[in-house]
Amino acid sequence: MNTKVLTAHIPLPLAEKVDELATRLERSRTWIIKQALSAWIDHEEEHTRLTIEAMADVDAGRVIAHQAVQEWAESLGTETPLPLPQ
Repeated sequence: MNTKVLTAHIPLPLAEKVDELATRLERSRTWIIKQALSAWIDHEEEHTRLTIEAMADVDAGRVIAHQAVQEWAESLGTETPLPLPQ
């Protein structure tokens, strides 16, 4: 696998946490940072995908009125909760 060196200035408290985690897991700093970066990128890609999907729902009119959601939420915990809005 080809690699590329990336350099970043990391706040000291965060760098210390990376070192502590690396020691505890018996892994290298590089391994910890690769794992963290991969997880963050996966999270951001999923967030983007879900946002695009949600906007497509809005564009197609597949929405629930704010008032209906608010009334449903306010009914939770009461003796007569409303059904989930459709």
